[in-house]
Amino acid sequence: MRNGRRSQAERDEITVEIGYALLSACFLGAVVFAVIAGPVFVWQFSPAVNTFLLVAGASVAGVLGAVRVVHVLWRHARQHR
Repeated sequence: MRNGRRSQAERDEITVEIGYALLSACFLGAVVFAVIAGPVFVWQFSPAVNTFLLVAGASVAGVLGAVRVVHVLWRHARQHR
């Protein structure tokens, strides 16, 4: 861990890394949601199956998005120790 203030370049670097983590998490979440819940928009299923696929897609996408953000930021912190 570093003592003292961070330079402007270091602050900019972490800002870009956070933006990358969030953007890549959103992309991953959208792809995962489309894969899991996509069939709902193509085929006719029962309402229970539709609900299950939508909820499962949103849940898995949200969890994987959060994992992606944590992974990217931990990797960044580990590289700069």
